[in-house]
Amino acid sequence: QVRLVESGGGTVQAGGSLRLSCEASGNVVNIGTMGWYRRGTGNPRDLVALRDLVAVIRTDGSIKYSDSVKGRFTISRDDAKKAVFLQMNNLKMEDTDVYYCQAVMGVDTWGQGTQVTVSA
Repeated sequence: QVRLVESGGGTVQAGGSLRLSCEASGNVVNIGTMGWYRRGTGNPRDLVALRDLVAVIRTDGSIKYSDSVKGRFTISRDDAKKAVFLQMNNLKMEDTDVYYCQAVMGVDTWGQGTQVTVSA
């Protein structure tokens, strides 16, 4: 069974930093695009289709960020470790949310989510 396990969430003051990590485990053969999403304020039932994109990184290294995090967040991947990371700097209160790791491993696979809380 293939799984994604996130770590690194927590509470930080505005202007602070956090680093999220996500590692794939199980019978992983190939990993395609990997990314980070967050639940979003308009998604109380946490529907997967309504999660907000934060950043994605493709196998060729190309990256896309949402406009709200450009210049503050950095996504990276380590294919040898089957992992993806999200360095979050200059955090704002509006970044508070549940963050989900996602990877294409045959099918879209999601982690369990990790809470990020940014306080004043």
